[in-house]
Amino acid sequence: MDHSQHWQRQVDTFIGVIESIRARSTKRNLIALAGPPASGKSTLARHLADTLPHCSYMAMDGFHLPNNILIQKKLLHVKGAPETFDLDGFSHMIDRLGEKREVYVPAFDRANDQTINCAYPIPDYHDIVIIEGNYLLLNEPKWSALDELWDFAIFIEISIEEVERRATERWITAGLSPEMITKRVEENDLHNAERVLRNRVPEDLVLRGDL
Repeated sequence: MDHSQHWQRQVDTFIGVIESIRARSTKRNLIALAGPPASGKSTLARHLADTLPHCSYMAMDGFHLPNNILIQKKLLHVKGAPETFDLDGFSHMIDRLGEKREVYVPAFDRANDQTINCAYPIPDYHDIVIIEGNYLLLNEPKWSALDELWDFAIFIEISIEEVERRATERWITAGLSPEMITKRVEENDLHNAERVLRNRVPEDLVLRGDL
């Protein structure tokens, strides 16, 4: 079986799980989709939102702290690490999403390296919301409390070597210089990936992203 077939079988299993959760519930269900950088979370979340009826998604990247604040905090060089997110704002949004009403959510504009407030709505009739982000299952102070908010949690597991390959390709596509790519990958992406892979609360389902 090639990689694409194996991945599709995993996704089909995931979709079946979501539909089973929906069938047993009368409320809006929040599904966490976590994993290291460049593991395919955003692509999968968008695919699920497009494939499943009455399903939306939201990325944790919409809660990046703005660059001017990161500069003040001397954290711009590690943008993307857990410390560079508005965790309280994210938690509050998750609470709002738990109620079956229309909610406007933020997004992250990667091209301009900034967040967009109220980027799009989650309709009131959508009863499944896929929440994707690196740190949704991070087992560290404050972050681990997020685990209580999920109705189901999935982790995409890939090797550090695959993170390095994919992250490098991402920054090449973004037009970064070879020096900047090396710096971003080695000092941010790989460090954050190891932090996520080695220190997480238990998930309900694991998808293998690099088989």
